Amino acid sequence: MDPSLFYLDDTQDNGDDRSVKRTRERAPLAVRMRPRTLDEVVGQKHLLKPGSPLRLLAGEQGGPAGPSSLILWGPPGTGKTTLANVIAGSAGRKFVELSAITAGVKDVRSVMEQALEDRDFRGLTTVLFLDEIHRFSKAQQDALLPGVENRWVVLVAATTENPSFSVIAPLLSRSILLTLQGLTDHDIAQLLSRALTDPRGFAGAVSLQEEAADHLVKLAAGDARRALTALEAAAAVAFGQAHAEGQNYSVNQPLPITLEHAQEALNQSLVRYDKNGDQHYDVTSAFIKSIRGSDVDAALHYLARMIDAGEDPRFIARRLIVHASEDIGMADPTALTSAVNAAQAVQLVGLPEARINLAQATIHLATAPKSNAVYRAIDDALADVRSGKAGLVPLHLRDGHYQGAAALGHGKGYIYPHDQKNAVARQQYSPDTLLGAVYYRPTVFGNEQAMGDRLKRLKALRTPLPRNSARD
Repeated sequence: MDPSLFYLDDTQDNGDDRSVKRTRERAPLAVRMRPRTLDEVVGQKHLLKPGSPLRLLAGEQGGPAGPSSLILWGPPGTGKTTLANVIAGSAGRKFVELSAITAGVKDVRSVMEQALEDRDFRGLTTVLFLDEIHRFSKAQQDALLPGVENRWVVLVAATTENPSFSVIAPLLSRSILLTLQGLTDHDIAQLLSRALTDPRGFAGAVSLQEEAADHLVKLAAGDARRALTALEAAAAVAFGQAHAEGQNYSVNQPLPITLEHAQEALNQSLVRYDKNGDQHYDVTSAFIKSIRGSDVDAALHYLARMIDAGEDPRFIARRLIVHASEDIGMADPTALTSAVNAAQAVQLVGLPEARINLAQATIHLATAPKSNAVYRAIDDALADVRSGKAGLVPLHLRDGHYQGAAALGHGKGYIYPHDQKNAVARQQYSPDTLLGAVYYRPTVFGNEQAMGDRLKRLKALRTPLPRNSARD
């Protein structure tokens, strides 16, 4: 039998040396260690204050206020299902659980009908726990509305995705959104320590060396479930090795879980990243803002997170191309070349080698002088066009190559710049409605430092002659 199934068997007593017995297969450690009351919950203290919606739903007195429907939003392993199970054990509540993966509209309506009957005839409040509500379609979520609005049920919905994108607005407005936070290292360490001594866990049969504990805490990345699963796996490695070597262990001489055991059980950190959800947008945003803020190391960190999580490298390359013009522009014109080259390298080489090309472009953009003058210039120009300031193209700039164009005056008086001194012609280019309009305003950073003076000289050389001499 798998050594990971060891636990303290209280039916066996050898004095102070109660032995650890193999027993039948049991629930995973993470399930066995689920808190039974809100006071046992580790972390999320901001949601567990006296009078909070969770405590009211768990059975605490709230005066004339009734329990509210809740949407629990947070990363995996932060306690959403745990909180629902604690609520399920409260008195005066009927607990019904549905999974958005398997339940349909018919199942939802059936729960609503039964809940209405239980409320009116038996005085019971039905708590409906709906896991992964983001997987419910709009029609399925619509089916929840009557029951939630009239409190036939108190909905407790859990989701790892931003409810603003995944839950319909009417349901959001009828519920209280509670945001769960990732557990701290201290929280994770507390959970591991409890699992070592609690009768539901290892009941003192094992100990965790400090280096091993640090390793499990670090690689759990704030996920309680992952931490407890890793502890159970590390214990299995330790038990298996002890069994093979004929070692003895007991509650008075617990089996130590070493760093080597922990590394064998868990050797790669969990990176939370959903390519279609919140983490995709948050990490991408942090990546661009780190480049914009000239923090090259932070930018490389977020680049590594995206690559490690399997983000499409073409998406990363496209963001670099946009950023090269939006936040650098003419302050360093070679930034765009670098970004485009990285995108081409992604197409030609692919991962994992293209990670180096993406890193080179990221370093270039993060360390380049910054200017959003190009971005502001095109947006200001678009704003004028959209506000009706387009105006007519001056006659001397219009196409004069087709038959009849000359009779309309198209091209008449146009001055060819290459025939002029300095290759700049004295003539009007903007429509009459936009004479004097300025869109590109260079900064004093990088190559744009000299651009302001150059633009002034060009404007002076371009100042058109009196209108009649330019168009007659």
